[in-house]
Amino acid sequence: MKTILKIFSIFIFSLLLFSCNEELVDQAQTGTLKGKVVKRGTNAPIANVKIFTSPSTQTVFSAADGSFEITGMPIGNYSVKAELTGYVTNYQAVNIQTNNQAVSVVFEMDDDKSLNSPPTAPILLSPVDNAVSQPLSVELTWNASDPDTKDELTYSLTIKNNVNTNVVQVNDVTVKHYTLSNLNYGVSYFWQVSVSDGIHPPVMSAIGKFTTSTVPTNRYHYVRKLNGNLVIVSSDASGTNFQFTNSSFNSWRPRKNNNSGLVAFLRTEGGSNHIYTANPDGSNLFKVTTVPVAGFRNDELDFSWSTNGQEFLYANFNKLYRINKDGSGLNLVYTTPDGSMISECDWSYDGTKIALKTNDYSGYNSKIYVIDMLGNVLKTVLTGLPGASGGLNFSVDGQMLLYSRDISGYQDTSGNYRQLDSHVFVYNLTTNTNHDISVESDKVMGTNDLDPRFSPNNAQVIFMNTSNDNISQRNVMVIDLNSSMTDLTRAVLFNNAEMPDYE
Repeated sequence: MKTILKIFSIFIFSLLLFSCNEELVDQAQTGTLKGKVVKRGTNAPIANVKIFTSPSTQTVFSAADGSFEITGMPIGNYSVKAELTGYVTNYQAVNIQTNNQAVSVVFEMDDDKSLNSPPTAPILLSPVDNAVSQPLSVELTWNASDPDTKDELTYSLTIKNNVNTNVVQVNDVTVKHYTLSNLNYGVSYFWQVSVSDGIHPPVMSAIGKFTTSTVPTNRYHYVRKLNGNLVIVSSDASGTNFQFTNSSFNSWRPRKNNNSGLVAFLRTEGGSNHIYTANPDGSNLFKVTTVPVAGFRNDELDFSWSTNGQEFLYANFNKLYRINKDGSGLNLVYTTPDGSMISECDWSYDGTKIALKTNDYSGYNSKIYVIDMLGNVLKTVLTGLPGASGGLNFSVDGQMLLYSRDISGYQDTSGNYRQLDSHVFVYNLTTNTNHDISVESDKVMGTNDLDPRFSPNNAQVIFMNTSNDNISQRNVMVIDLNSSMTDLTRAVLFNNAEMPDYE
């Protein structure tokens, strides 16, 4: 009997011992929780976030890169909590099922908006509301603030106008000003600013309005080089100007016509030169010609309006064409009998005469003469002289003709068409007399006077003067005329300018 009891006792003890060992094995099965805390929307890591579990295991804090790790978590189901002041507390469910299992989670935390105030509505400062006569480049300024000084504010601008449906949208501005450029004349602009702290919805300003100045009645146009291209500048007599053509294109030889209300000019397109027109503010660009303007050297080419602003005269090598300003009605007017190229032309105010300058393919053997509308030669002004010439322009009464000529007679064989001593002459078509107004106005030695034009009242001549080195600055100058064409004075009108037009 004692033996049986001893055996039974040993059996019961073994069962109890096995049960305890099984429980210890269960407790030893653990896993690991790894994770990262980021800000929702930007995925920027968030440091020092308190991470703890329910049932409770360990409490850890996220590192600088937002990462955290809890090791030795017994198998089971957990609710994991992420908590940091300024953010909405976040929860994640985690289930560790097997021994040494590694579970990964990502907490995306939102700002706790209940602890943050939105910024104030921006106040528009300048231009003041309903401002008029504003320039074509306007500095927009505003002010806004945020009760939470640590918030980083960004601004967005919306600009509309009263002419078309175009909308200018500027985002992610971090300062309280913005320069709005390339505006148009006589247009009303409406602008609004929104501010965001990255937490609350954007806050909008009131809508402001300003109007640009009306199109100036600039009488002067000239050319200067910008970004490797020739651009046309529109200016008044005081020098207040604006860039009339885009510097992405090569545009030159401006010719304004008051009766048409347009400015015409030459522009290179696909290797050919064409006449274009535009409004005085540079808008409504229109290509007139299909047969290109062609001859000797692009910078020597010229064309002419009719006085009424309805037609153009221009040359294509040895042919002179007439075309309507809308591009219709192309007609051949004249062909040179000797095959020489027509580089320049001018149409008299009364529409009865045309002045032509022709030359050979090197630019020399030039001839200046006047024809009627049937092609009959009325007057030969210049022929048989060596050197370069050009710059034709009739006076209003058609009795005088301006032109330039290099009196040195130099003929450049290098192909640069360099002139050494170009003078401006006024030729009287009635008396056949010539007046060298460059000499009478004391032209500086070593310079050239080129591209002359009469003023609208014939009391002045504007022209370009530059050193004969072909690389110095070019300036537009003016000579005041008198009845005797002697003792004349000259003055600089515009610096860094050439190919002037005065209408």
